[in-house]
Amino acid sequence: MPQIAVDYSAVLTDAFDRRAFASAMHAAVVEIAAAALSDCKTRFTRCEETVARAGETAHGVVHVTIGLQPGRDAEVKARLTREVVELVVRYVQPVAGVTLHASAEVRELDPSYLKVVR
Repeated sequence: MPQIAVDYSAVLTDAFDRRAFASAMHAAVVEIAAAALSDCKTRFTRCEETVARAGETAHGVVHVTIGLQPGRDAEVKARLTREVVELVVRYVQPVAGVTLHASAEVRELDPSYLKVVR
């Protein structure tokens, strides 16, 4: 824990500093949600095709899902999502003619969640 997944549009591949973003986001998760840095892990999935708003053809989507163990209140979750969206905006450089759609959510992991590190 935490389990972090980032989906992003292919058009943003060269503009998105994913390693720096993950490092900054992990620090935010530690500070805001009291997670252990050693437990932070993020996977990135490039989406070849995304659709945003009817008729908008030049867009880039970044959506971050953070799975945490239960116990954080709504204020902590809201603060974390705000910070993560701000980090997306900071670490995705503008692409000419492309509108960035940045979003984030925090979910509680199901009690069945199990992690093994070996």
